[in-house]
Amino acid sequence: EVGPTMVGDEHSDPSLMSFLGATKRNVLGNHFWEYYVNDAPRVVLNKLESCGYRVVSMTGVGQTLVWCLHKE
Repeated sequence: EVGPTMVGDEHSDPSLMSFLGATKRNVLGNHFWEYYVNDAPRVVLNKLESCGYRVVSMTGVGQTLVWCLHKE
């Protein structure tokens, strides 16, 4: 997969979003804000691993891939 990658919502940790280089946006028609980066998921997952996160599970929903992570 290639970017952009959704990395959080309006309740996400701002310092973690800053570390990932994420931008906060509101897509027309949505009633919520989301953070995204232009990096591919593998780049984001590598960055999160360096912060102590690990992948717990992954699934596909339509054309969307979803990773569930846990911080040690």
